[in-house]
Amino acid sequence: MIQITDHLRQVRDRVKKAAVAAGRAADEITIVAVSKKHPVTAIQAAYSAGQRDFGENFVQEAAPKIESLALPDLRWHFIGHIQANKTKDIARLFDWVHTVDRLKIANRLNEQRPHYAAPLNICIQVNLAEEPQKSGVAADEVGELVGAVRNLSRLRLRGLMTMPPVDATADTIEAVFLELAGIKRSLVAQGFELDTLSMGMSADLEMAVTCGSTMIRIGTAIFGPRR
Repeated sequence: MIQITDHLRQVRDRVKKAAVAAGRAADEITIVAVSKKHPVTAIQAAYSAGQRDFGENFVQEAAPKIESLALPDLRWHFIGHIQANKTKDIARLFDWVHTVDRLKIANRLNEQRPHYAAPLNICIQVNLAEEPQKSGVAADEVGELVGAVRNLSRLRLRGLMTMPPVDATADTIEAVFLELAGIKRSLVAQGFELDTLSMGMSADLEMAVTCGSTMIRIGTAIFGPRR
């Protein structure tokens, strides 16, 4: 598990260097350690190294991890596709959801968020490459969904999330990231209080930081290959 500590240090160094090059502060960027398909012991090792934000894709895998690691300063991020029959558990277990892409899901999360918990932090997933196999609202439909979600009292709308196409060129990745940043700026200018851009993974985190990301989702570079 010493390897995870070293990997985290390397990722933090990459973020810091990218932030400095972009004229940004490194503490503007949150590293979400994507722990799917990795054991609780790996999460504990990352936690011991100072990591507090963890991302999971599957409710059935995440639930026992979250319930066994009842640490008050851990923040859990749901970053997978949301099935309607899983919203109750997502609303109960997680602090952030990055992948809301339709009002039906937002309404269910809002209704099922426990009243003893703080409002659930939400990002709208945007499918900028219009890939049919990926979830996400189309770019020209973001404003309508953002407007509707903002009115849900048990949710706290924070920002936008996207993923570039797999095997995309650097130019395409940059274009996708810059487009999402532009959509966010436009929405802020319209009066929406958005502070989050969730974009960037292990291979393209420098590009994401340069383009304005505030949350990067890092799995392999921290935990190594998935089992």
